[in-house]
Amino acid sequence: MKYLTVILSILLSGCISAPIALTPQTEQRLQAQAPIRFLLTFDDGPSASGYNNPSRSVIADLAQNPIMPGIKAVFFLQTESSRAGGSPRGRKTIAREYAAGHVLAFHTATGFHTNHRWLSDAELESTLSQGAADIASITGAPPTLVRPPFWNYDKRTFAAYQRHGMHVLLTDLSANDGKIWGFNGSPRRRANLYRQLSVVRERIALGELPTVDGVIPVVVTFHDINRYTARHLQEYLQILMDSAQINGMKTAAEPFYTDHATLERAALARTVKDVNEVVHLPGVWSWIWDADSH
Repeated sequence: MKYLTVILSILLSGCISAPIALTPQTEQRLQAQAPIRFLLTFDDGPSASGYNNPSRSVIADLAQNPIMPGIKAVFFLQTESSRAGGSPRGRKTIAREYAAGHVLAFHTATGFHTNHRWLSDAELESTLSQGAADIASITGAPPTLVRPPFWNYDKRTFAAYQRHGMHVLLTDLSANDGKIWGFNGSPRRRANLYRQLSVVRERIALGELPTVDGVIPVVVTFHDINRYTARHLQEYLQILMDSAQINGMKTAAEPFYTDHATLERAALARTVKDVNEVVHLPGVWSWIWDADSH
């Protein structure tokens, strides 16, 4: 019954509410806050496809696009999946990401997209060590960022991440583009991001998000193995800019990150500092994992 509830919740997430109305009080509070900068992240890659590789398309569009060339992002990698970083093409793509100045972070080092909470202590230790070694073989250093599969962690897995020097980065906005097979379009992509950013705006107005290097990092999640996302990435960049304007939010002169070190510093500032910290995930995810923990 619990998993049926999860499935139904995900299906119902297609019903997108209208953005939260901007009140004069919120508008006034926003004036006292720093401008926002979108911190782009990509999960589950890199693609191992030999045809029209979506991960490589994403790399190219981040480098050259009409919104802001030279964007740097965080890539949360599946380092051992045969359809991702466990393939020769996948490993070459990871090297390309790093050479392009992006931040390489850890997602999984299992054969599949496995929830870390389902692993035994030995399996969890092994997958974290393997993933760290895989990334260090390219960057020369183990990763400092981790995004648990399905955003899901508990005290045991959180402690394991800490032992490996990895900090949990969740997200503020999600393109809801995690579906890779079958129909993976997103006809309500604008409404989705407009609504989600209006929720984040309320938190910013209350001073709940940190300012780093003079801007407020707003974390956005996409999936670079999704071909639809890859084909529409430039449009997504414009949607983010439009979403900020519609929600009455100031964007920084550089609305996306262009420097590796600045990006990593901002990402670390947005990580979960304590396992008991109340977290905010877009859509139904917070509700799902809160219900799952009871």
